[in-house]
Amino acid sequence: MTKTLSFAGLHFSVAFLLGWLFTGSVLVGGALALVEPACNTVVFHFHEKVWKRIEARRAQRAGDQALLPSSPPAMAG
Repeated sequence: MTKTLSFAGLHFSVAFLLGWLFTGSVLVGGALALVEPACNTVVFHFHEKVWKRIEARRAQRAGDQALLPSSPPAMAG
């Protein structure tokens, strides 16, 4: 969760700065800084959860593969 909050702070700052620079309005910059990063922060949190599940499944499959008996070497003939 710390990583998500750190990302949120950075994202809010960038959104405000860009909104303000493009429009010259602190109000527009502030609105962008609240709405867009808030949505992306929530999406990012769930994105991380999905990827952790994917990585866990991959690790599980790799562990399952390691437990399978290996086939004997082919005889040269």
